[in-house]
Amino acid sequence: MIHTGCIIYIFMLVILTGASESGIFGGRISKPHSRPYMASLQYRTEHKCGGILIRKDFVLSAAHCFLDQVVLGAHNLSEKEKTQQRIKVAKFYKHPKFNGGFHNDIMLLKLENNAKLNKYVQPIELPKKEKKINANLDCLVVGWGKTGRNEPISTVLKEATEKTQLKIECDTIWKENFTAQQMICTKFKRNMGGICQGDSGGPLICKNKLQGISAFTAENQCDNPKFPHVFTKVNFFLPWIKKIMQK
Repeated sequence: MIHTGCIIYIFMLVILTGASESGIFGGRISKPHSRPYMASLQYRTEHKCGGILIRKDFVLSAAHCFLDQVVLGAHNLSEKEKTQQRIKVAKFYKHPKFNGGFHNDIMLLKLENNAKLNKYVQPIELPKKEKKINANLDCLVVGWGKTGRNEPISTVLKEATEKTQLKIECDTIWKENFTAQQMICTKFKRNMGGICQGDSGGPLICKNKLQGISAFTAENQCDNPKFPHVFTKVNFFLPWIKKIMQK
């Protein structure tokens, strides 16, 4: 898309080849196992995307995160923690209107085996209904790995705070790629951190409620506050989520 005379490429936050480069830039290390709903979606044991456990048999993620292994109960992915559960995906449910672009970027992963729920592995509650999300809410983002452009990865879970932004600010930057009905966008401070490459599928949590799924940033500019981060709005897709989970 065109912005102030420069070409800015939208970047979906997943890597499918090469070394794993994913996670929160800046931010802080999460207290170990304090986010028991977090899932690591992996390819050949390498973390590629985030996911969110929403029931003992279902993980919610982004539709472009087509990965068949889920690790639950992790903090440090470089260690074989006794708390970790590695489970294969039995079935993928991509949103039927997802076409590889930026809209309808949501997917449910049905696990081959139910997760064993304990203090390290717990689902997060879905929103009760579709509700307006106000601007200037402080929200939590969580993920593993990359700490910024051309920065080394982090193997431990990290988190940061981003703030919900007004629709007009997102429309100005992302134009037709942003749809307020099904997306949330956020602003952030570089020194406070935020989502980066590989964080797709991870949560946006506002007032302790799951509100969004990490979707995209500007390519190679995840830490540039001029470009809002974008999340798929969970409550917009609640009817579809419930329909799939009731099958």
